[in-house]
Amino acid sequence: MRDLYYDQLDTIIDDLVAMTSAVRTAVSEATEALLSADAAAAESVITGDKEIDDSREIIEEKALTLLATQQPVASDLRQLVATLRMVADLERMGDLSVHIAKVARMRMPMLAVPESVIPTIERMSKVADQMILSASKIVADRDVEAAAELENEDDEMDKLRRSLFRSLLSEDWAYGVEPAIDIALLGRYYERIGDHAVSMARRVVYLVTGELPREVPS
Repeated sequence: MRDLYYDQLDTIIDDLVAMTSAVRTAVSEATEALLSADAAAAESVITGDKEIDDSREIIEEKALTLLATQQPVASDLRQLVATLRMVADLERMGDLSVHIAKVARMRMPMLAVPESVIPTIERMSKVADQMILSASKIVADRDVEAAAELENEDDEMDKLRRSLFRSLLSEDWAYGVEPAIDIALLGRYYERIGDHAVSMARRVVYLVTGELPREVPS
């Protein structure tokens, strides 16, 4: 009976890792829509968000069922509590990908991103993807040291967002108000995706040690 219980705990972790893959795809497709005015990619992200939402519901149901029927204690309890928070982080990343795709769709057939800031947006997307991948591995391996290293990737994301703002405030900005608003929002969306990846990593620290390293984003 306990073997089945631990199999169910492992399955929940596997489901979380699979959900990160769907989120990475959403971020990638949203960026593709943004940088190439790809309507099909934008719609794929927007309609595909239901898959991520459904995954959250399935994982939550499994975790809550184990909480109700098995009365876990100690590390098992921490795992289920951390799972409920991490799955919310992943769902929010999916929502942020939808926001990016909607900015792209709103400006079609034109590109939403002025040429001068395309390299920064491309880099933000790559950093976000790497952070989600790192978070996935940290969850699968319960790697506390890798969780600490993820903070360095978040520092790069913060620097990239600041560079966007410098571009917006520069006297050389020649694209008007609407593109400036779009870029400000996009910078925030990518930064928040990174924040949620860090949140997941910190919850792994909680899972392993029983202590949160510091307050995580809500």
